[in-house]
Amino acid sequence: MPYVEVRGNSIRVKWWAGEYKLDGDGRPTKTKKYESASGPEPGIPFEDEDKAYNFGLDREYDVRHGKHIPRADSQTLMETYVWLWFEAASLRPNSRKTYKSMLNSVIVPHWGQRPVGAISALEYDLWKAQIEKRYSENYADGLRGLFRMLMEDAVLKYKLRTDSPIIEQRRRGKYTKKKTRREKSDLPIGAIHKAAVNAYHVWGFTGWTYIWTIAFTAMRPPGEMYGLQRGYSSPHWPASDSDRKRREEGLKRYTKNGLHAIRVQHQLYKVEGKPTLAGPKYESYRTLVIPPCLHEMQCALLASHDQPFTFLSLMGKPLLGVRFDRDYWHPIRDGADERKSRKGYERFTRPKLLAVEDLAGEDIYRLRHWHRELLDEPGADIARVAKEARLGHELPGVEGVYSNVTLAMEMRIVEYLQGVWETFLATGPWLPPFPMPLPDDHRSGVPSLFSDFPILEGD
Repeated sequence: MPYVEVRGNSIRVKWWAGEYKLDGDGRPTKTKKYESASGPEPGIPFEDEDKAYNFGLDREYDVRHGKHIPRADSQTLMETYVWLWFEAASLRPNSRKTYKSMLNSVIVPHWGQRPVGAISALEYDLWKAQIEKRYSENYADGLRGLFRMLMEDAVLKYKLRTDSPIIEQRRRGKYTKKKTRREKSDLPIGAIHKAAVNAYHVWGFTGWTYIWTIAFTAMRPPGEMYGLQRGYSSPHWPASDSDRKRREEGLKRYTKNGLHAIRVQHQLYKVEGKPTLAGPKYESYRTLVIPPCLHEMQCALLASHDQPFTFLSLMGKPLLGVRFDRDYWHPIRDGADERKSRKGYERFTRPKLLAVEDLAGEDIYRLRHWHRELLDEPGADIARVAKEARLGHELPGVEGVYSNVTLAMEMRIVEYLQGVWETFLATGPWLPPFPMPLPDDHRSGVPSLFSDFPILEGD
């Protein structure tokens, strides 16, 4: 039972915390450990002895029912907790970079001096309103998600508080319908072609192939596109795969049946400032069959250079170091003025580029969405499981357990995509000349199929 002490004008209550003191060897003794409080909240004293006593009873109830949080733990400051959480969390390298930035710039400055166990629902709601006014919808959503993880782990894993301050309830007051998706207008294949033409003038045959690769595979830009290596591109895969089982299965399923495929095995980004290969987002390793038209583009592109990555920058380097949106995508999408030839800068020469009006304001991810829309067309006749697998998604529930992508489904995808291309070719669009193969005397031995960048396997 708790007991109350009255000292002058202060009232203090003590209760057993359910633990025993330890001896010098770290073994429990028979001496109980007590906790105490001089008020229901720091700086707020008890009004009388009865309220202090009832407060102690509530704490002992929590101890008996396994809900007790030691006061010392609950008083852990957020600036201490968040970084301990960050180091203990199992995060992808890209997520670590994003979360570290959010913690440094927003969460620690706001919450750092607050005890983990003292954060209230009202404080959270006020902070939520502030970040929604100050930041973009996507960034605010990321902040809310990160804070939710911090609080849920504080409750469930680390026992620093009894419940989360994030309380979901049915809407009340002013109602604003949640925007669940961006409004998108129809995007004809002609717009993709215009973007590919601009990409050719900005970036050469690499740009042309880059645009059509996203459009016909739905690979995720930038990571998966940056990380596509020669050995996983259709001219070499699956024969080049170092995994024996995957290589043999690929040869039997694809090569034997005359299909061409790309293997999405890595994405490329920086970890602590160093280029690093890691698994694709959500571990969505997958094989993507491609139509002959795209295979021909990839063959020509890889024959024109001897570097391990399929897509290179204007300087012939991996794309990770470029300012892609500013120097590549924005001129492709929005158009640009003519650049005249200058000695030593011939590779940057380009004619005046016209804006692609159907892509106004869109990021390059819109091409991935276009691929899904293409597969959803009534005449496509593509099974849902094949469409989801192609985008690196999994079907939920029982449907996902029992569904499987068959060879016939993949053959239908190739047939359909090639048909889309040939139908478009019949309209007489401009096509770039294929690049000349790199002369043998300019190759440094056999072209490297894979990069020597470090790989975070299983990430």
